[in-house]
Amino acid sequence: MRLVILILIITGGFYQANALMTLKSFDRKAYYNVLKSGTADAIDAQIVLVQSSGMNSKDAFEGTLLMKKADLMSKPKDKLDLFKKGRIKLETAISKDEMNTEYRFMRLIIQEHAPKQAKYKNELASDADFITKNFKSLSQELQDIIIDYSKQSKTLKTASLQ
Repeated sequence: MRLVILILIITGGFYQANALMTLKSFDRKAYYNVLKSGTADAIDAQIVLVQSSGMNSKDAFEGTLLMKKADLMSKPKDKLDLFKKGRIKLETAISKDEMNTEYRFMRLIIQEHAPKQAKYKNELASDADFITKNFKSLSQELQDIIIDYSKQSKTLKTASLQ
């Protein structure tokens, strides 16, 4: 009986350590670099990393990557299907946590680069305003990522973040 309890304790410790290591393996800067200029293979690798992470916000991150990957697809039907799948994931995550600035930032990135046919540009101004208002409350890492993005953004201006 003691042996069984000892095995359960040790096994539980390994699972917790593995979950923490997986969570630490998610790198925001790498994620946003892939989102900025990643190949389909890099996006797929990042999706696997997001899915295997212990993050609560997997759907928002995965949805954003799927919409980015849709842009790289060659067949229009594949583009549309993948974009819709990603959009549902991201919008569902936003509806569950409307005050999450990072989700709004991810949506802003996709909206700025989405083709007109996708009809996914309705929240550009409100997302930029929301990000600007909540910018100071974000982690330094995310602030740096947003500032870097704002340098080439048409909607989110660096000067408004200072």
